[in-house]
Amino acid sequence: MIGRSLSLQLVMMNNVVFGYGDSPCLEDVNIEIRSGEFVAVTGPNGASKTTLLKLILGLLEPWSGEVARARKRADGSTLVAGYVPQQIASFNSGFPSKVSEFVLSGTYGRGSWLRRTNQEDLRLVEESLRQVGMWEHRNRKIGELSGGQKQRICLARALAQQPNLLALDEPSTGMDTQSRTEMYERLSEMVKRKGLTVVMVTHELPDAEPYLDRIIRLERKEAMGWKCCTTTSCRGHFSPAGLSR
Repeated sequence: MIGRSLSLQLVMMNNVVFGYGDSPCLEDVNIEIRSGEFVAVTGPNGASKTTLLKLILGLLEPWSGEVARARKRADGSTLVAGYVPQQIASFNSGFPSKVSEFVLSGTYGRGSWLRRTNQEDLRLVEESLRQVGMWEHRNRKIGELSGGQKQRICLARALAQQPNLLALDEPSTGMDTQSRTEMYERLSEMVKRKGLTVVMVTHELPDAEPYLDRIIRLERKEAMGWKCCTTTSCRGHFSPAGLSR
């Protein structure tokens, strides 16, 4: 990945403050996310990692500061974001949908909700399931899958949307070490081959680090609140930057 061109700035956060109720949980956040990079967000439990991810996606708006998001790619096409929330894979044993049907629902945003499924949709379903190693399970009921397998089909559904930015919140939940490594390898390959941008909240940093470009660490600021205080380069082609007031 070294030497890859990262020309398009997808998200820029300047002096962002956000909180719940009357209490700020993120302060003085200054980060940027560029196209074609694999970024991890890490920190202790309760460090507002999911909140930061939602601010990046625009699911939350800051109390103060600025979040600028690109709307178009360099070729003029619309940017698409995919999101896999934490613990999305809590389907019970009676969940009726097949794996292929669930992943197919990720293609619905490509056109009218009333349009018929076409060959391109089916191609995307197969491609997405193969990318996460779940194609052979396409006809199984979701409720029959293990926790790690459910996480992988949620990732496949997000990939079927053909996103430019993929936001993942603890995607390795329920996976063993081998499955986690395989997922990171596949994501890294998509970053290199397709220019996908991945922003991933994770506690499994030692397993993920060989595949990452940068790590954004959330650390406590003073007596309360959290902030992005360091951005660490993993590949040698970013300059580490302290993020401060």
